[in-house]
Amino acid sequence: MGMGRWKGSLRFFIIIIMITLIEWRAEGQLAENFYASTCPNVELIVQQVVGTKFAQTFVTVPATLRLFFHDCFVEGCDASVIIASPNGDAEKDSSDNLSLAGDGFDTVVKAKQAVEAVCPGVVSCADILAIAARDVVVLAGGPAFNVELGRRDGLVSKASRVKGNLPEPTFNLNQLTSMFAKHNLSQLDMIALSGAHTVGFSHCDRFAQRIYSSPVDPSLDPSYAQQLMQDCPRNVDPTIAINMDPTTPRAFDNVYYQNLVAGKGLFTSDQVLFTDTDSRTTVEDFAKNPLDFNGAFASAMRKLGRVGVKTGSQGEIRLDCSKFNS
Repeated sequence: MGMGRWKGSLRFFIIIIMITLIEWRAEGQLAENFYASTCPNVELIVQQVVGTKFAQTFVTVPATLRLFFHDCFVEGCDASVIIASPNGDAEKDSSDNLSLAGDGFDTVVKAKQAVEAVCPGVVSCADILAIAARDVVVLAGGPAFNVELGRRDGLVSKASRVKGNLPEPTFNLNQLTSMFAKHNLSQLDMIALSGAHTVGFSHCDRFAQRIYSSPVDPSLDPSYAQQLMQDCPRNVDPTIAINMDPTTPRAFDNVYYQNLVAGKGLFTSDQVLFTDTDSRTTVEDFAKNPLDFNGAFASAMRKLGRVGVKTGSQGEIRLDCSKFNS
């Protein structure tokens, strides 16, 4: 009788552990309907704010997309890049992040304020950034996709943690593939996400070595190299920026890949996607088939949005995206 009672207690204990594990696992997952009961209109609220910002300036598109990428690759997708430090030592203060356009930060801050007015203390800045990144893609003519939600905001934002965690414009294919692989992103994901440069812009110093070396980088189309020299003469104002897609800079499309085929990739890390035979086939496919690119980009964005996320009881729900709660 004692043995039976002991077995029954053990069985009950095991069941409790299993239930706890299942609940813990569910708690750590993102879900498209995460705010269905707590803030059901969150995506509509963010969409309206992003649409207003987009109408004011197209820079909203590349600025918000780049902010999302830079956030996810350092500390994970936790809005740590938005923190403003009085000591100038937060992520956004890193030299690699100083060129992040203010319109991206402004978009998230304004969307957060609008969400807080309806659902105070419920939606993370990290989720708002993820939604906004999708919305700007759609506004520029890119693919729509469902955003997984449930991220919490991080509690760490250090400039010292940025260096070496973002791809450099001089990277070769192996370096790019390795860096993305650290975040469970495949080479296909990396090539697709690089397509965000179809709406991006860059300061001249990021590619000057390609046009002012001797000889000029041979992978550059000669006429494009001449155009870059005109747009970015030696000793140019460091605040000058040019479009990364010289053909359709205000449309989220597959022309970026057509430019690579034509030798018009702005960075070495862009052009190498075509010059390296390991990635050339994918570039050629995306250049010819916009639907293939759109599908791959949407899939890669969802995967990017899972990188290093904090969920459940981790992190916090910031009340002000630029400040930790305490």
